[in-house]
Amino acid sequence: MHLNTDELASRTGNIYEAVAIMAKRARQVSSDQRSELDEKLQYFEGFGPEMEDARMQEEQEEISIEYELKPEPTEMAIDDFINDRLYFRKPE
Repeated sequence: MHLNTDELASRTGNIYEAVAIMAKRARQVSSDQRSELDEKLQYFEGFGPEMEDARMQEEQEEISIEYELKPEPTEMAIDDFINDRLYFRKPE
């Protein structure tokens, strides 16, 4: 993906502001993904000897792989910004 800095700057009037907005969105996406993953893996907590079961380990592994294959939070934030899926406003 090639980013045109002039295009990014034109959306906010300042390239640094555009980068700050995308960085904040990337942190939000990352936090949401981490919470979602923790919630799904929390199901497996508390199992004792049952965790030795290969099927339980496979399920846990599948969940982890699913999240590894998702796009990076930064990539998602840039895509949201470029495609006008982010709402932002100036504090003035």
